[in-house]
Amino acid sequence: MKTQKNTKETIDGVHERFNGAVTLRDLAGSQARYVQGSGKTRVTSLVTDSRRVVPGSAFFALPGLRTDGNEHLQEALDRGAKVIISERDEIDLPLGVTGLKVDDPRLALAEFARRYHGTPDSVLRVVGITGTNGKTTVSTLTRHLMERPGRPVGLIGTVRYHLGDREIPSFKTTPESSDLFALLRGMLAAGCSEAVMEVSSHGIHQARVAGLGLEVAAFLNLTRDHLDYHGNMESYFREKRKIFNGANGSLPKIAVINGDCPYGRRLIEELPPQVQVLSFGLEDDNHFRAKNLSLQSGGSEFILEAPAGTMVVTSPLIGSYNVMNVLASFAILHALGHSVPDAVRKVGAFEGVDGRMETVEGGQSYQVVVDYAHTPDALRNALGMLRECTEGKLHLVFGCGGDRDKGKRLEMTKVACAGADKVWATADNPRTESQTDIFRDMRKGLSKGAKISFVEDRRRAISLALDAAEAKDIVLIAGKGHETFQEVQYTAIPFDDRLVAGELLAAKLLSA
Repeated sequence: MKTQKNTKETIDGVHERFNGAVTLRDLAGSQARYVQGSGKTRVTSLVTDSRRVVPGSAFFALPGLRTDGNEHLQEALDRGAKVIISERDEIDLPLGVTGLKVDDPRLALAEFARRYHGTPDSVLRVVGITGTNGKTTVSTLTRHLMERPGRPVGLIGTVRYHLGDREIPSFKTTPESSDLFALLRGMLAAGCSEAVMEVSSHGIHQARVAGLGLEVAAFLNLTRDHLDYHGNMESYFREKRKIFNGANGSLPKIAVINGDCPYGRRLIEELPPQVQVLSFGLEDDNHFRAKNLSLQSGGSEFILEAPAGTMVVTSPLIGSYNVMNVLASFAILHALGHSVPDAVRKVGAFEGVDGRMETVEGGQSYQVVVDYAHTPDALRNALGMLRECTEGKLHLVFGCGGDRDKGKRLEMTKVACAGADKVWATADNPRTESQTDIFRDMRKGLSKGAKISFVEDRRRAISLALDAAEAKDIVLIAGKGHETFQEVQYTAIPFDDRLVAGELLAAKLLSA
């Protein structure tokens, strides 16, 4: 369901609506130690970016991958910061500025932000959805199934943030805690009583959701991704587990877990006994189970076995992995006390998600699909699903991101060559790496006789794939989905696969 009032706003606008003076003693937790000043200082905003500091702000000097907030203290002070929070023992501060020493600035930020915005998660019923793949689809579908006239539902995710009465472009899947609690407060102000959000492993590790109260935590799956950050799958899993076992600061009331996933089954075994579990999947022992699947080019149909009974589900989402996404949404609704039969009737009206199996029409005789698949498992699922739907050949355009898990690149190439008839490997957010180096890693996954071309220019690669397609073929452009830019050397260059494909189709139609 689309937001009824399509009012646009920025995150700065949200902060401006809710910023107000609060004494530091009302915000600081037990771990804070004053190195200068006192708790009487009044704080007007919580800021992590020195460029966003305004007079009266509390500036949190967060450690980062590329820069350290402590290196920007002078800029924050010049802009009027009244409080500096840092993990350093000694900070040279002018008179009139309060300094706090904390063990973990990110954790302190989450505690401050939650109190500053009035603990909105204690009033909102918040659903946190985590997993390698499917978070955006499940969160968007769940919100669609939950909303009723006059009862808006908030959403925080990869594509956009919905606050109930307005919409904000997403800038992080899981925003910083100072932004997150402001968004939740905005949802309450707009009349929301429930909110759905995507919870990334980075967001958990960086304490962006520390202490966040979750009514329901949902685990969708776990496959290879972000190992450049987490190091290995065990560390990756342990981060995800934190929002289920209390390590994040609170326990969810109910955990919705993929019972078919090996990591999901392990998670169920390791949960504290006070957390209720609802499992979903295709196997017999799940609380929400799909059987007799009928997968078609226009969607899917299956029999749902659930606590509320047995029902026939007709979904507009294609592919077996989207059946799992639908099951997850149904289980979440049941956990919240919503009617699953009503959700079954409503799922057919779901309009899908931007950049997820999104088709591009331009009068062509073949199908063009844009999808966000950027992990080996997601790409395998996308190709497998489209293979079931096409009567002709399956063409693929894909790439691997720079400055990210290099070991994933050969796996992506293996999946691409195994699943598509013809492949064009190209650029996908190279960031600071040379495309030549990225291609070198990708070539390690080549199989004998693979029909693959390496084309550095993404627009050119898409054009070549469209030229090769014939009637009844499918062209999958994978990796970027809803994104509207390419990241190159710290610069965001405008690039939207959907727009580019549409422009190329229009040009080819004119020249035909």
